[in-house]
Amino acid sequence: MRARGRYWVAGWLIFFLAILAWVAGRQTAGVVAASELEQLRQQRATLEARQGELLARIRESRSREVLIPRAQAMGLRLPADSEIVILQVPRLDSR
Repeated sequence: MRARGRYWVAGWLIFFLAILAWVAGRQTAGVVAASELEQLRQQRATLEARQGELLARIRESRSREVLIPRAQAMGLRLPADSEIVILQVPRLDSR
């Protein structure tokens, strides 16, 4: 029994609609992925800015202008030049 013309047309129509649904699904997934990517880029930029702020605070906290007053407030003092001893590790000769 041969398929009649209307069955062929119906088959091609179903095939065409399935392809259109697949394309629409892919485009929707692409739009969702693009919006998520943009959100992640914004989040990364925010985190990088925060990291820069924290690194600046660390540099400032490590400076002598901040450390010396804090150390003096705890009863510490700066050593005199004669109190500083530089230790050197002896070299082992390989001979």
